[in-house]
Amino acid sequence: MSDLSNRRILLIDDTPSIHEDFRKILTPTSAQHTELDEMEAALFGSEVKPANLLFELDSAYGGQEGLGKLLQALQENRPYALAFVDMRMPEGWDGAQTIEHLWEKDPLLQVVVCTAYSDYSWDELLERLHAHDRLLILKKPFDNIEVQQMANTLLTKWEMTERASVQMSHLEHLVDQRTAQFKQASEALQREIDERKQLESQLVQSEKLASLGQLAAGVAHEINNPIGFISSNLGALDGYFKQLQDMLDAYREAESAIASSEVIEQLGKLRERVELDFLREDIPLLIKESKEGIGRVGQIVKDLKDFSRVDSNQEWQWTNLHQGIESTLNIVANELKYKADVVKEFQQLPDIECLPSQINQVIMNLIVNASQAIGPERGTITLRTGLEGEKVSIEIADTGSGIEPDNLQKIFDPFYTTKPVGQGTGLGLSLSYGIVKKHQGDISVRSEVGVGTTFRVELPVRQSWPA
Repeated sequence: MSDLSNRRILLIDDTPSIHEDFRKILTPTSAQHTELDEMEAALFGSEVKPANLLFELDSAYGGQEGLGKLLQALQENRPYALAFVDMRMPEGWDGAQTIEHLWEKDPLLQVVVCTAYSDYSWDELLERLHAHDRLLILKKPFDNIEVQQMANTLLTKWEMTERASVQMSHLEHLVDQRTAQFKQASEALQREIDERKQLESQLVQSEKLASLGQLAAGVAHEINNPIGFISSNLGALDGYFKQLQDMLDAYREAESAIASSEVIEQLGKLRERVELDFLREDIPLLIKESKEGIGRVGQIVKDLKDFSRVDSNQEWQWTNLHQGIESTLNIVANELKYKADVVKEFQQLPDIECLPSQINQVIMNLIVNASQAIGPERGTITLRTGLEGEKVSIEIADTGSGIEPDNLQKIFDPFYTTKPVGQGTGLGLSLSYGIVKKHQGDISVRSEVGVGTTFRVELPVRQSWPA
């Protein structure tokens, strides 16, 4: 009933005369009303009053029949607002049983108990039906005005209850909507907080890397100077020793011209004491090894500078990817040498447009992770490069323990790590993911527990800048 107006009443009483009385009280014929209203207007000179809103009355002569009518009304979405129920009905249910069944199906039904005497006291009836607010008593014989007043009052109460229920449902709906909005806003705020934390962590890590890069570049610059003069000195020393060898050969040849056997004997003893023959063989080797060592230090310094690339001021530039990989391998050589053999499967690649130090950082993170994934037995790390159209690819595959499927979905999340406490920050892969995305590339992973893991990075050869 969309307008919430309900004048429908159900009378349940086993006495037919009671039904006639209620019908006369609640549903008098409209002709009688019109005739009386016209007579009243003629006598007192007033206007004819509009007809009062009448009631719609249905009758039932037993509790079971009344329940049937109530169920049918509910099914048709035309519920009764009020029921007058006789308390003593010899056949079938008495009034209390009838009311219990009616309220079981329609708890909103207002009820008036009609009785001249009852098998229950009023307190017993209220206690049994638990309905102090929905139950009134009408004593027989009843007064017509009292019946009309009860009907009007209880029907109004039903309508007000329905309106309150509708309003409450509307308010609950608004509350649910507002709660959902608050929840969405809260979730959005939490996402923003998480993203801000991630960005702050990445910024801190980037600043650390930049500082380390500057430090590495500074150290490399400082080391280059002593490396330079040591290398130069070793070159000069090598030349000087060759000249000394020529002099020693000349002195050896001149020994035959010495007349004194005593002098020759002293020279022989001196030659044996200083192990001249050994020195002539070993000193060139020492100089050669020293020059190779200085060359190795120089290469490490060069790789350190290539890796950090601080002197590039983080500018996009065209870079040889293989050179970056080699420099990175040189930097992490100590991490790898006792754990894994490195296999390189490189294809011919063009230079790519990138931030070299950041790409080197990604490669280093993946290689170090691969090394740490390998157990106590020596394993293999395979580096593959390839070219597909306008994209280059780098794969770092290890023969380590692999990653559990549940963890595989979270490895790029900030602060997520499967390493023991104190051995990992959970930022390496997250930073790598951010760097690759910054380069308009993709990073993916496939893994099998007990077999190994492969990370694949794809980068465009040329960056496409927004217009």
